[in-house]
Amino acid sequence: MSIKSPSLPEINRTIAIPNAKNWWKKLLAYAGPGYLVAVGYIDPGNWATDIAAGSKFGYSLLGVIFLANCLAVLLQALCVRLAVATEKDLAQACRDNFHPGINIALWLLCELAILACDLAELLGSAIALKLFFGCPMLLGICITGADVLILLLFKGRGFRYVESLIILLITIVGGCFAAMLFFSHPDPSKVIQGFLPDHSIWQNSQMLYLAIGIVGATIMPHNLYLHSSIIQSRNWQPTNKKRWEAIKFGTIDATIALSFALFINCAILIVSAATFHASGHQDLAEIEQAYRLLSPLLGVKVASFLFALALLASGQSSTLTATLAGQIVMEGFLDLKIAPWLRRLLTRCLALIPALIVVFLFGEKAVGSLLILSQVILSLQLPFAVVPLVIFTSNRRMMGEFVCPFWLQILSWAASIIIIFLNLHLLYQMIFS
Repeated sequence: MSIKSPSLPEINRTIAIPNAKNWWKKLLAYAGPGYLVAVGYIDPGNWATDIAAGSKFGYSLLGVIFLANCLAVLLQALCVRLAVATEKDLAQACRDNFHPGINIALWLLCELAILACDLAELLGSAIALKLFFGCPMLLGICITGADVLILLLFKGRGFRYVESLIILLITIVGGCFAAMLFFSHPDPSKVIQGFLPDHSIWQNSQMLYLAIGIVGATIMPHNLYLHSSIIQSRNWQPTNKKRWEAIKFGTIDATIALSFALFINCAILIVSAATFHASGHQDLAEIEQAYRLLSPLLGVKVASFLFALALLASGQSSTLTATLAGQIVMEGFLDLKIAPWLRRLLTRCLALIPALIVVFLFGEKAVGSLLILSQVILSLQLPFAVVPLVIFTSNRRMMGEFVCPFWLQILSWAASIIIIFLNLHLLYQMIFS
């Protein structure tokens, strides 16, 4: 039976789209969902992998960030197309078209991905609290459980307030790293060289592990479910012409937002390479170490402050979108609706357990490794979200005239194969290394 209730009914079709022909007004009306998605591309998990990659291997993995971002733009564009054509999010589409047993498995895998994402956000926020206020990690991890109140406050005022808050936080992160790029004086020739393919990635298991961690940190499974839902907050007219318009502007919004995410991720790695790798700190993998060394190595006192401020903004923005994604997958796969605060509390409590255990047993130095591991777990979940998305958007029966053209289907399947191959290669390395 087809699902009739809309995705996130409290925000569904709440944002008007102007009928005027003014291109910029329409772009502004559609702007927002892409930035909520982009938040997942700059969360603390990205920081851990980018810092470790830059300090250990210099600029060599910049090309991986660029490739991952290109794959992300493609997949988020497919999410927009699916939502506009079917008026369903990815979870609802799975529930309508797959066997219940398959749906339960996909739901559990997605919940694991959200848990891994939430773990990264929790640890990142706890680290930021420690850097700013000297708060012990164990206490900081517990304090961050209260951030559910932030989402409830802004969501109750309207979805545009949530989008505005996210855009503000992304701007803070981008501004902080733009300043740090200026302070670090990277070598332009090495930066350009870093974007070129490097075959040594396949020969170095540590480099490959970080490369796949970057892919996992960049393309997050829950973002595919999130985007295909929140784009439906826009109230486009139910005509094919207006649907094509929604696909166009929704894709532009996602592309612009992910371009900001690309800049921030590249900036984190470049600052790490120019500051830590170049100074001989090639084993640095902890966010807290990076904070403490940044100002002394750059000779700029404000650098460490900007770093901590950006980390706090990143962690808080990510926690807002993870809550929405959790609500979407639970409603979509199970048709089960629970209060957002309860959903948030449940997810955060589950993330608290491994974080507290690791910090208690192994100390705060293990946090960086746990952050990177969370991103690898996310990467391993990716195929289970990507493959259904490509199947649906290539299905003319479901999509009608909005089905992906043949060239886009080829690109989409190529992206899926790349992701699956990387994950299989990682598993092989982990088992046999």
